[in-house]
Amino acid sequence: MKRDLICIACPVGCRLEVEYDENNRQPDKIKVTGNRCPKGEIYGKEEILSPKRVVTATVEIDSRLQPRLPVKTSAPIDKNLIFDLLKFIYRLKIRPPVRIGDTIVRNFKNTGVDVVATFNLLE
Repeated sequence: MKRDLICIACPVGCRLEVEYDENNRQPDKIKVTGNRCPKGEIYGKEEILSPKRVVTATVEIDSRLQPRLPVKTSAPIDKNLIFDLLKFIYRLKIRPPVRIGDTIVRNFKNTGVDVVATFNLLE
């Protein structure tokens, strides 16, 4: 099977062609071409084996200054968990003070991925 991808591992955005056997998805059996750096090969294989993304969102905050606080995951999370994570985040309501980097959600579903604040709101 073949998949065409645009690599997001760096700003270049290489056009990758990834060839793999649908029934044997072993890393050493996946062929990635079109990458200009080693990151492209890693990205291409990861997209077939276990695609992940950094998630950005907002959480409700009890503040006069603004109604929502921007947050993001501390690391990429499995794409299959993104909608569960967003449902969880959108049900939260937090209180200030919050500083950039403060953990809002710790170790979501035992993935080792936290959700952290990306904005200071000290009021």
